[in-house]
Amino acid sequence: MSRRAHGNGDSEGRQYYDFLLAAFVAVLLISNIASSKILVLGPFTFDGGTILFPVSYIFGDVLTEVYGYRRARRVIWAGFFATALMALVLTVVGRLPAAEGWAHQESYDAILGLTPRIVAGSLVAFWMGEFSNSYIISRMKVWTEGKYLFLRTIGSTLVGEGVDTLLFVVIAFAGVLPPSLLLSIIVSNYVFKVLFEAAATPFTYLLVNGLKRREGIDHYDRGISYNPFSAS
Repeated sequence: MSRRAHGNGDSEGRQYYDFLLAAFVAVLLISNIASSKILVLGPFTFDGGTILFPVSYIFGDVLTEVYGYRRARRVIWAGFFATALMALVLTVVGRLPAAEGWAHQESYDAILGLTPRIVAGSLVAFWMGEFSNSYIISRMKVWTEGKYLFLRTIGSTLVGEGVDTLLFVVIAFAGVLPPSLLLSIIVSNYVFKVLFEAAATPFTYLLVNGLKRREGIDHYDRGISYNPFSAS
């Protein structure tokens, strides 16, 4: 199977693309629900979604590296709208009157009740972080001529996760949590996510190389628009 390194991304193979899209969205939604709990794990203090959320950045790296920025952009938007829909449905269900005899409204509100600040923080942070991550790994691939994948995945994570963590925690919790806890959550989230990405590098290599071989593609983003709102 020939490997096409400079295609425009629209006619290349995508046997596994839909699976990665579905997995990306699933990880994103699960992470958002799990974020309702703040937990302590060793020296780290973070929301529960942090245990799984870094996987979405691994998928973002893989999608951009194999299929290119434009296909990754579609996945990011799919994740954005899926998260917005989930937030809307959970909010509407929470506001609707409970059936007589159902005595769990407070429990529902405590776990699934979403405040506007948390919804806004999650959506803004995800959008900014994922597009930053995808842009950097795309540009670095061209700059390095496809070499040093580990530098691209870790380098893009340093920026993308930094943007995501800072925006989410500040938008969602500033003025609500004590400054010391706020700082602890930001630092713990960021360090944990970066270490997670670094530790997952061998897995990322296996997944990227396997997909390139099976799909027969190795896409380079040359002469494309990085506008997140572009349809081309």
